[in-house]
Formats: sequence, structure tokens, C-alpha cells
Amino acid sequence: MIPLKTIEDLILKHSSLENELSSGKIDKKLFAEKSKEYSDLNDIILEAKQYISFSKEKIELEKILKDTELDNELREMAENDLNKLIKQFEVNEKKLKLFLLPKDDADKKNAIIEIRAGTGGLEASLFASDLFKMYEKVSNKKKWQLELISISKSDAGGLKEVIASIKGKNIYSTLKYESGVHRVQRVPDTETQGRVHTSAATVAVLPEAEEVDVKIEEKDLRIDVFRSSGPGGQSVNTTDSAVRITHIPTGIVVSQQDEKSQIRNREKGMKVLRSRIYEFERQKKEDERSQDRKSKIGTGDRSERIRTYNFPQGRVTDHRINFTLHKLEEFLEGEIFDEMIENLNLHAQEEKLNTLN
Repeated sequence: MIPLKTIEDLILKHSSLENELSSGKIDKKLFAEKSKEYSDLNDIILEAKQYISFSKEKIELEKILKDTELDNELREMAENDLNKLIKQFEVNEKKLKLFLLPKDDADKKNAIIEIRAGTGGLEASLFASDLFKMYEKVSNKKKWQLELISISKSDAGGLKEVIASIKGKNIYSTLKYESGVHRVQRVPDTETQGRVHTSAATVAVLPEAEEVDVKIEEKDLRIDVFRSSGPGGQSVNTTDSAVRITHIPTGIVVSQQDEKSQIRNREKGMKVLRSRIYEFERQKKEDERSQDRKSKIGTGDRSERIRTYNFPQGRVTDHRINFTLHKLEEFLEGEIFDEMIENLNLHAQEEKLNTLN
């Protein structure tokens, strides 16, 4: 049971914000923040009020059922009302518990996605390209803005590595469970005997950090410049425009060479570095908080095999929640991507709720 005082405070807060916003006297700088808080509370206020009135209504119905002179029809109606009330209470309680769960500040942030070819040689690089195209299609459908930060192509036309930023609404909360090892099982174009090969690519999704989120001291940076190189190590630039930035305290290293300008490469490199440091610190805090429990759905372990894309059987399976979609092609086209994300989010919510019980 959630303490009634907690729910009463939510109702009072909602009422107070409503009066404040309608008064016209609120500071303009605080208006957007207060409006958002009011809107969030508005989504749960009905459940909160029903939760408060539950005990009183339950007692009244139980009192009616104790009446020995009650006829069968009225008794049946009262029993049905009581059952409905209890079921509604359980639904309300679950919604309120979810609302009261600690919020992840990163959920509303934009994201940086990093995809790298793993085991499997050229086939792995082709799969990395397929994954990137999938996230591009999802971004297009959702009207997100995807911007390339760096890209390294393989000889087969695949991708050794690609880093991009994705901007829009609640990006990180949508994509955070994509981090991990994605495995593909299919017959490569070069395979003459029709054998199924297994290869992999890693995906890392980081909340995009702003300068206010991470304080980086200049003295903590080592910046090396060098000439950009193309396939086979050939120089593609006559000036030292490529940049390698090392954050000494964490040992995190970022290299950027896609732009012809050293300044632009440094800007892009710092964007990635900030996000990696932010995620590093965030993960450290999360590990400290949850040493006693290990979530089945991780958002940081890039060595964890999370999903298999099986082409011969036309299925995609997420191993963390044992969930399979038998529409692989549609999934890679971004058509039913949301179905996977919704199931991952629901499972994560259930896990969090279990920790409160």
C-alpha cells in the first residue's frame, strides 16, 4: 500500500499548481517548468483521487453486504461493485507506483548512438550498416533529427563504425535498451554452399550531455592532432585536422577526423566525449545504488548479447525478455520497432515495481 499522505500530497500539489498557473502572477521563467509539472500530475490525478476514496467506498459496500435482509439481486450488484472497485484500485495503485518511481533525468535527453562491427569480418560490417539504416528509418518515421558525427566504411560497403546524434522528444528513454551486442544469423552473399553464418555488431546509446551536465577542465584533457587517413591508411588531408582527445581522469579517448577543419573535429569530438563521461559517471552512480540487485534489462553493458536477428526463420528475438517478433524484414524497416520498445519498457517497469513490493 502507498501511504495515503503521499497521495494526498500529490493532490494538494496539483491543486496548488492549478491556482498558481491560473493566477497570471507566476514568474515567466518558471511558467514552463510549473506547466510541465502540472501536466504530469494531471495525467495521474484521477487515479490519485480514486485511491483516496477507495477505503471509504469499500467499507460502505462491505456494510451493505453484511445486511442479512438484502435480497439476492441487490447482493449480487453490491458484490460486482466491490469486485470492480478492488480491480480498479489495483490498476490505480500500479499507475501511482510507476508515477512515484524515481525519474531518470537522462530519459528526456537526446542521444548519441555508436554502432561498431563485431565478430564476423565483412559480414559483421554489413550487419552494422543494416542496423544503422534501421535506426535511420525509425528516426525518419518519428521525425527525429539524425546527424552523422563520424563514419568509417568497410571494403564490402558496410560500416566498421558509425557515430550519430539523434535529436527529438524523449530520445534516450526510447533507445536506451538498444545498448549491447546484436547478433545476426544469415547466409552471406559470398557463401556458395548456403551455410548460415553468425556475426555481430555492438550498439551503445548514450544520453547526449550538455556543457552544464559535465564540467570538463582544460587541464584534464590531452589533445593530439594528426592527419586524417582514408582506407588503407592513405592520407586524405594535407593538414593536421584530425583530433584525438583524451580525458585523463577517466581514460576515455575520442578520435574525430571526418571534418576538414580541426576546430569542427574538436567540437564533434567534445560532444561525444561529454556524453561518454556523463554516461560513465551515471553508470557509476547506478552501480552504487543497485549493488544488491542486477536488473535483467541493462542499458550499459556493451558485452551483453541482447538480440538475435535470424534471417532463415524471419524472426528477431530479444533475449532479455524472451520476446520474439516473426517479422524480421518489417522490424529492420522500422515498421514494428515500437512493439519491441514497448515490451522492453513494460518489462523494465515491472522490474522496478517488484523492487518496491
